[in-house]
Amino acid sequence: MGAGTTTHIVLEEGRTWVFASALEWPGWCRRGKSEQAAIDILLDYAGRYAAVAGPGFVPGQLEVAGRVTGNRTTDFGAPDARGPWDYDPLGHEDAARQVGLLEACWRYFDAVVASAPAQLRKGPRGGGRDRDAIASHVRGAERAYSAKVGARIPPPTPWPQQRAAAAAALRTGVSAGGWPVRYAIRRCAWHVLDHAWEIEDKSD
Repeated sequence: MGAGTTTHIVLEEGRTWVFASALEWPGWCRRGKSEQAAIDILLDYAGRYAAVAGPGFVPGQLEVAGRVTGNRTTDFGAPDARGPWDYDPLGHEDAARQVGLLEACWRYFDAVVASAPAQLRKGPRGGGRDRDAIASHVRGAERAYSAKVGARIPPPTPWPQQRAAAAAALRTGVSAGGWPVRYAIRRCAWHVLDHAWEIEDKSD
């Protein structure tokens, strides 16, 4: 990690899971059974996130910038709570940078899907989706997330155009829906990257 730099992380604390999310690096978000476990796992994934974000990813020292109480979705296993940091104004330059990282997550996911087998290794009880089912789930979730910032995209829209419309809405830095843009970028980046890593881990 680079000296002299700081990455601000926020902790979403539920009863079952704690999420550690990097504010400057959307998609770098992991969960653990405790605050320290979540931070440790986040650090464990630094190398995998670097493969997505590229050589500009120099997180330096982690600093906890805030905590927020989770909810049922947190306990289920997805980050869902928003804090005051998510409502900070987002300038055009910062919006462009963060959306650029989201687009890097999209490209990474697409590459993983293209190289993965159609059938993925199942869990110990035979559960889990296969590759195409995960891809369909991610596509639907991205469309739903876009609506949360006011970008309503019809289901027949081809995926590349759907993403282009979502990115254009997010780059404005202003939400016309119920989610603030900072949070929407973080949530979408976490979701697509979490499933990319799932596919990688379950590929034979």
